[in-house]
Amino acid sequence: MSKSANRKPSARQEQNTEMWKVVAFPIAAPPRTYLTPAEVDQLMAAARARGRYGHRDATMILIAYRHGLRVSELVALRWDQIDLKIGRIHIHRLKDSESGPHPLSGPEIRALGRLKKDRPGRHVFMTERDAPMTRSGFLKMLKSAAAAAGLVDVHPHLLRHACGYKLVNDGVDTRTIAAYLGHRNIQNTARYTAMSATRFNNLWQD
Repeated sequence: MSKSANRKPSARQEQNTEMWKVVAFPIAAPPRTYLTPAEVDQLMAAARARGRYGHRDATMILIAYRHGLRVSELVALRWDQIDLKIGRIHIHRLKDSESGPHPLSGPEIRALGRLKKDRPGRHVFMTERDAPMTRSGFLKMLKSAAAAAGLVDVHPHLLRHACGYKLVNDGVDTRTIAAYLGHRNIQNTARYTAMSATRFNNLWQD
């Protein structure tokens, strides 16, 4: 064997080799922007199984999702805003959004009726100390439920976005969604239309 065959590469050759190596950098996953209806169901099931306040916690997730509530609007909800007999809830919006009445579905009426019977008080969602649930309390509960359901990057505002995306994917028009979520500026609603999975359906009639 020749001496050249055993010769080690020079420092310059090693440097050139290093220059051509492909380094694979990890790509960060995009932040979660909303929850799907199936994921909301998972959250509710996980919250319901958490213990003695499971029904309250699952109902909070349900009401926040169905009505696109911000967490401050959710924890401030009072019984005088709700009429279970006619199935109506008055949504008091914050951040200069438009307030107004929403209908309540059968599952909501039943869940709220049980909650009112179990823990009567001025506010709908009460703690074990008979005080209104706090923003931090709801966040902590939601994080625990998400972890139990195997979901990551979950925070309360995703429930509001989940409502908007669900409605637009169901074919509800943008102005109705804007009114339902209390948007004064319809541009705030356009994000849901842009992400709709059905926005281009039936453009071609072959």
